[in-house]
Amino acid sequence: MKTIISFLGAALALSCVATIIAHSAEPSGKRVCLFDGKTLTGWTVLTCEAEVDNGELFIKSGNGLIQTVRKYADFVFEFDWKALKPDKWDSGVYFRYDTVPPKKPWPARYQANLRQGLEGNVGGLKGAESTGLIKPGEWNHFKLTVRGTQAGMEINGKPAWKADGLEGPKEGFIAIQAEVPGGGQHRFRNIYITELK
Repeated sequence: MKTIISFLGAALALSCVATIIAHSAEPSGKRVCLFDGKTLTGWTVLTCEAEVDNGELFIKSGNGLIQTVRKYADFVFEFDWKALKPDKWDSGVYFRYDTVPPKKPWPARYQANLRQGLEGNVGGLKGAESTGLIKPGEWNHFKLTVRGTQAGMEINGKPAWKADGLEGPKEGFIAIQAEVPGGGQHRFRNIYITELK
């Protein structure tokens, strides 16, 4: 039985690796695994330290980004995250940006926040706010949908908000924020994207 489970786990990991490599070159329009639990293939680490630990993306130190190697226009981005600090945690997921300003660790916008009390909210986007849907100290699942000027968020399977008014580039990178000096370490897993036609 253990042999079968090990084989299935290895097959799943290899499938995810193959999907990531293929997806880096060409959009597929299907739900795609962006993190295989073994490597950082498909990501670029900028001015911070991140590693794969126990099948999870572990944000270890620094202020910076773990950024996708390619840009996305309209998409559904799903991920699980957990803050390791007992309080005052802070991180985020940036999307629809072209570049990071010189001498800055992060882009100006847009960020789906992972700061305590603001989880899932997007600053600068009217109506992109909710409260009370996360589980402190536990794994939380976020599902961010971006299409045209509109965006929406589900948190742990429940609708959080829908908003309109995204400005700027019609496509951009997606990145997990490292803000360890101020906001502590975080873990991420089950990272998927579906490009919307």
